[in-house]
Amino acid sequence: MTDERCTEPDAPELRHRVMAGFIGNVVEWYDFALYGYLAGIIAPVFFPAEDPTAGLIATYGIFAAGFLMRPLGAAVFGWFGDRYGRARTMQISVAMMALPTLLLGLLPTYAQVGVLAPAMLVLVRIVQGLSVGGEFSSSATYLVETAPDGKRGVIGSWANIGSMVGSLLGVGAAALVTNLFDPETLSGWAWRLPFLGGALLGTLAILMRRNLHRSQRFQEHHEARDDTSPLLEAFTVDRRETFLALAFAASYGVCYYIAFVYLPEWLAGQGLMARHTALTISTAMMLIVIPAMPLAAVVGDRWLARRTWIALAVLGLALAAWPLHWWMLTSGGSMTSVLVTHGVMFLLLAVPLGSGPALFAEMFPERDRLSGYSVAFNIGMGVFGGLTPMIATSLIAATGIVTAPAGYMAAAALIAVVALAMTPDRSRSPLR
Repeated sequence: MTDERCTEPDAPELRHRVMAGFIGNVVEWYDFALYGYLAGIIAPVFFPAEDPTAGLIATYGIFAAGFLMRPLGAAVFGWFGDRYGRARTMQISVAMMALPTLLLGLLPTYAQVGVLAPAMLVLVRIVQGLSVGGEFSSSATYLVETAPDGKRGVIGSWANIGSMVGSLLGVGAAALVTNLFDPETLSGWAWRLPFLGGALLGTLAILMRRNLHRSQRFQEHHEARDDTSPLLEAFTVDRRETFLALAFAASYGVCYYIAFVYLPEWLAGQGLMARHTALTISTAMMLIVIPAMPLAAVVGDRWLARRTWIALAVLGLALAAWPLHWWMLTSGGSMTSVLVTHGVMFLLLAVPLGSGPALFAEMFPERDRLSGYSVAFNIGMGVFGGLTPMIATSLIAATGIVTAPAGYMAAAALIAVVALAMTPDRSRSPLR
């Protein structure tokens, strides 16, 4: 039962709220990283090449889970959170992540139940895709809404800190089982262990979210709420905010995916560095980003207007993208150029990663905040951002210019700056 008290949080209560928002994103991104890292091992277990039906299920099912379910989950959870509260939404979303993670570790294989195995895997990923659409934005909104005055940025940054920590834990768990077990044992049963471990994390998250407090702001607005759909209001009354948030999320998502996801592949594809080495550098650099995010958020809380601070960082990314890629290319992938490029890009992206949750939450009024935030963020990051590696690769093939992804990144960053310039700054104003 959700506690309905509406008091300014004391230190223990504030820590509880922060950890509750943090842990859900740890679970979400742990599973994301784990599945991606172990996909090559899992695929033959569920999708044998000799069965075309199973292959077809894989092709269309995984696509649906990754691209269709996330925006749909955003719409459903956004509406639910605006109608019934962020705390309830967070309780449901984390349960919908934890249970499928457990089931994934227990699923029968193709050898045991035939085509039913890939069908069940796709169903599990669809449920997870729905929950992903609601988890990040609902927890980020909750953290920002319940933050003390002057700390919306740093408290909200814990949503993305959870994402980074979850990614590192997922990669670490996958690497651990890969190194501990021989290939036959790994494909036989050992691949299940990290997913079962993720279920323990999910259980912890569920327990931490049992007694979350509603924010005073939500309680006050909830009592006076009419029957208008918050999702409809996000695309009618507040459509300007929704489309600006979508434009920023999409363009910033392109930058994020090029730096965090595509860059190791680009280095390997150009013969500049071994793929495993590039992946190791990228993963290690996340250790820099984790403490940088709350520090960057403090700047937006105390010294620079949040919109201005994020715009400066993204503009820096636009100016640095091509020269850094050119340096790596002409130096033959020297360790210095690769490390500096990762450091510059990751630290600049730490600014929107840290301050972005507060910026998005401040754009919308209470009545449709979660609907507008969820839909804009998940379409922008999940669809436009998720397609970035494919688009970047296509640009190289179409133009013959190996630094084309850097141009794509720079263009996206400039669009983000324009979207921010058109967005009112509310970092020093009370939430609406």
